[in-house]
Amino acid sequence: MSAMNAMKDHEQNETETQKEEASIIKHPSPSKLQQQQQQQPQSHTQSQPQYQQQSQPSLPQQQHQQPPQQQQQQQQQPTDPASPTVATTPEPVAIGGGDKPSPKSADTEPEYEDGRGFGIGELVWGKLRGFSWWPGRIVSWLKTGRSRAAEGTRWVMWFGDGKFSVVNICISCGSLNVSLEHPLFAGGMCQSCKNCFLECAYQYDDDGYQSYCTICCGGREVLMCGNHNCCRCFCVECVDLLVGQGAAHAAIKEDPWNCYMCGQKSVFGLLGRRADWPSRLQHFFANNHDQDFETPKVYPPVMVEKRKPIRVLSLFDGIATGLLVLKELGIEVDRYVASEVCEDSITVGHVKHQGRIMYVGDVRNVTRRNIQEWGPFDLVIGGSPCNDLSIVNPARKGLYGGTGRLFFEFYRLLHETRPKDGDDRPFFWLFENVVAMGVSDKRDISRFLECNPVMIDAKEVSAAHRARYFWGNLPGMNRPLSAMCSDRLDLQECLEHGRIAKFGKVRTITTRSNSIKQGKDQHFPVFMNEKDDILWCTEMERIFGFPVHYTDVSNMGRLARQRLLGRSWSVPVIRHLFAPLKEYFACA
Repeated sequence: MSAMNAMKDHEQNETETQKEEASIIKHPSPSKLQQQQQQQPQSHTQSQPQYQQQSQPSLPQQQHQQPPQQQQQQQQQPTDPASPTVATTPEPVAIGGGDKPSPKSADTEPEYEDGRGFGIGELVWGKLRGFSWWPGRIVSWLKTGRSRAAEGTRWVMWFGDGKFSVVNICISCGSLNVSLEHPLFAGGMCQSCKNCFLECAYQYDDDGYQSYCTICCGGREVLMCGNHNCCRCFCVECVDLLVGQGAAHAAIKEDPWNCYMCGQKSVFGLLGRRADWPSRLQHFFANNHDQDFETPKVYPPVMVEKRKPIRVLSLFDGIATGLLVLKELGIEVDRYVASEVCEDSITVGHVKHQGRIMYVGDVRNVTRRNIQEWGPFDLVIGGSPCNDLSIVNPARKGLYGGTGRLFFEFYRLLHETRPKDGDDRPFFWLFENVVAMGVSDKRDISRFLECNPVMIDAKEVSAAHRARYFWGNLPGMNRPLSAMCSDRLDLQECLEHGRIAKFGKVRTITTRSNSIKQGKDQHFPVFMNEKDDILWCTEMERIFGFPVHYTDVSNMGRLARQRLLGRSWSVPVIRHLFAPLKEYFACA
């Protein structure tokens, strides 16, 4: 049904003569060359009506005009436009070549049983004088509110009459059950495709490209953008249906091929890129919640003379990004208790923070009594492992299996650290995880934490893509993300002297070594001494916002340091979230 998408409204009626001088064929759309070669009727019209009575060329005439192989393809063509093929356009046949219509007296007699095909509900393409080929659907005369069609003719409801348009049809699957607008392109989106988009929009393969089509979040064969700074893919089906038949084949021949998100034009056939797509995409993820929760309690700022140093409980601490950011903001830290099991991460924390971190081991071993001994806490932060939550992992076990269950340890300890009734001291918390998780897992996390997440992508404040969900009650979490003068937004700013960046920003850096390579051809991101090179550890640290040599401890190798960084938070993003805490706690 996607073939009907970009139709315009047509309201005026045709004369009977004009109705007769038309022909229709089954979809898909005829080629431009065939349209130019066909004979045009003499009369002409200003517009197309909603319902149009079309005369049908007889079968012998069609056989005379089409080669046998093409005729067979046309007869066997399914009505699903998701699998387009090239159709041969028959010449328009003037009325008079067929049998004379016989009157029908009973309204209950079956329609369109003259042996010429084109039954009710079929998608067709019609041609009127002065207009290009136009899609429509064969309908019953009862739906038109007019008289029964004469023998050899059909009632056609043109798409684009106000009931079917690109805006209220899901451009991802063709469904009419549209619930919202597509965030990137002009057109609608149904609830099912919305859920798919939420899960897959930020899912990337090992080559750094999106795993699925940017339009429909599906597709078995995809075209990858040749722009080194773009990571989007478009499936062949969407390209041929929305851009035009053969557009995918032309894109394959074009090298490099710039996709429909980074091309200079904004309209490609029926596919129109929204001018405000960045803000729409942010709004899409910020307002994609199926559940409504009460607004979190808002704590008024604390008077300067009453502010105290902050006490932090960090679960799944990693390399102590939270403590580093609090120090950068100048917030005094009274106690920083961290739960971490990775020995390399613990070593980094011990060395870089001079033993100020109290490590307590596995989060599953922390009890209520421990919380009472170490607390009270003013801030609880953490991000449980994403291996079994990310849909990138085909063997994921979800929220209730494997490491996914560790989320409930965060929930348990968050409940234990909350202030008791009557205690009005400011208390804040933050939970982080991947965007590319199942909709049901995201819904369950939100249900337990009793709030909806905000989506923040580190590309706005760093030289790398890194989209993450954040749940919490920090003030202003959903405010716009803005870079500071000290932030390195371009890869070149993160490189050592004498090295040249081949890209403006790099893809999401993970624990895998091949995540450093960029693009479908696995390019190295740096050029030095007339040859390509990978990112050095110090350069990756700058990309994440860490001080140079932050992970350079205990003779750790490059891969071990990359694994630590791949599991860490982006420093500028956490600084953005923690900045309002300066209004509540003592600062140096």
